[in-house]
Order: sequence, then structure tokens, then C-alpha cells
Amino acid sequence: MRKSVGNQQSMIVQPCFLIGTYNADDTPNFAPITWVSITWCNDHYQLIISMNGTKQTKINAEANRKLSANLVSTDMLELMEYFGSRSGSTAPKTEVPYTFSPGLALAVPTLDVSKYVYECEVTQITVTGDTSTYFCKIVDVQCDASIDISEGIDLRNFDPVVYSGHYHAIGNHLGKIGDYYTPN
Repeated sequence: MRKSVGNQQSMIVQPCFLIGTYNADDTPNFAPITWVSITWCNDHYQLIISMNGTKQTKINAEANRKLSANLVSTDMLELMEYFGSRSGSTAPKTEVPYTFSPGLALAVPTLDVSKYVYECEVTQITVTGDTSTYFCKIVDVQCDASIDISEGIDLRNFDPVVYSGHYHAIGNHLGKIGDYYTPN
């Protein structure tokens, strides 16, 4: 038996990413975003990234039409919260130390500490109220060289932060598609 708990989003489990863009003066800007998903469009994957409010990252993504999505691991929580507590439109975010590199395929900043990074071109923007949703063609994916993904991705190796009203870490590996049901 279930009970009503009202209208809330707490069971929508979302990976945490730091979205990287360049400001007009070529300084890097990163913003924490958890409204990130993926879809297939014609012959390529696309990230779908929704951003609410008046973030500098939205201004940059719309002006440059490029961004990086840097997966946040548990060792990056302080950096993620720092980026989220400062506006990129008022001053560079430099109070907490971090290093970044230019993307390998696109002119986007990528966080050196991130174990999995998407480099994307914004192909479409849909605006609903104060939220802009960016459909982004994945141009390149970078993975930490020490992590073997030849047999598929084991999230435990990336130690990602997921969000559902609170931060969580990934626990057990349960298997792959087809491990639990075999038709007769």
C-alpha cells in the first residue's frame, strides 16, 4: 500500500554535472546542473541539459553554442557547491583551486579532476518559462585513462554524485540488461 506524498521530484535520480563554458573574456565558467539526460537523434547521441534562472552559463551556451558536461564524483562535492554558490557574471570563480584544460575537440573548458567529460555542440534550445533546455550533439567523450570501459561502464569506478533532493553515491553493481529475465 502506498500513501500520497504530494507533488515533489525527489525520486527523479539525476547525475550531477558541472557544465563548462567560456565567458566573453575567455575565462572558464562552470555551473552545477543536475537536469541532464541523453537521447538519440538521427545518427548521434545528444545530451539534454535544462538550466533554470539567469545563469552566466546559459548566456555563454547560447552565445558560443558549445559546452562541456563534467561528471561530478564524490571528491568534487566542495568544488560543485562552490561553483553553485557564486555567480559567473560578477567575477571569475577562483576562490577554490581547480585546474582545467581546453577540450580535445571543441573550444570548451574541461575540468581536469572530472573522470568523464562530454564535449558538446548546442543544436537546439527550447525555452519554457525561466528554463532553457539545450539539445547538445556529443562531439567527444573523455574518460579517465586509468578506468577501463572496454567491457562497459561500471559507475562505481567513476564514483558519481547523484541528486534526488540530497546527494547520494552509487553502491552495488546489479548486472546488465538480460541478467534477470530469460524468456522461455
